[in-house]
Amino acid sequence: MPLSFPSTSHGNIAFGFFNIESDMLLLEHHFFFADQFCSWMGELATREKGSGVNASVFYIPDASDIGDLMGAIHGMHFTGFLGQIYRLFPFPKDPLLFKQNPQGDQTQIIVTAQIEKFAEKEQMSIELCQDGRVQMGAYEFDVSVFHDLIRYVWQGGYPRWKDEVRPSYVLEMKTCIQASRHPLFKGVF
Repeated sequence: MPLSFPSTSHGNIAFGFFNIESDMLLLEHHFFFADQFCSWMGELATREKGSGVNASVFYIPDASDIGDLMGAIHGMHFTGFLGQIYRLFPFPKDPLLFKQNPQGDQTQIIVTAQIEKFAEKEQMSIELCQDGRVQMGAYEFDVSVFHDLIRYVWQGGYPRWKDEVRPSYVLEMKTCIQASRHPLFKGVF
């Protein structure tokens, strides 16, 4: 489930996984896969000074095209992109089975085919600023919230990775971050 995180530019914003069978993340109206996010973080962590990466993401400008997450989870309102995903991958009948699938990257072709019906592709810059801020597209975060975003993906969001098994790309991200000499990655783990 996406959670609310405080940005310094837009107030609280949604970030996170939205379906346990997909490794796609949302950042408000922007969507990208967790393996991409981990790769971007790993790339940034290998640099010693402020810099950025250009990330290719999906963007859905109209909230109605994103859909109703809670309605889809409850099997009552299948609108927009999220509705299509929950038709394909419904919420489990047993809430104890609500765990993020570490093999969610295997559904990327299916999820991409669905999001392409609603989204545009665009470039989103992720910048590590000299003053300790991190900018992801239009959204700006202080370093502690930036760390929280990384930890969220590391943990498998809410409800966490199934059986605490993490995908290899998440493990690789952690390795890069722990080896990083960049000050904005200090203290993430």
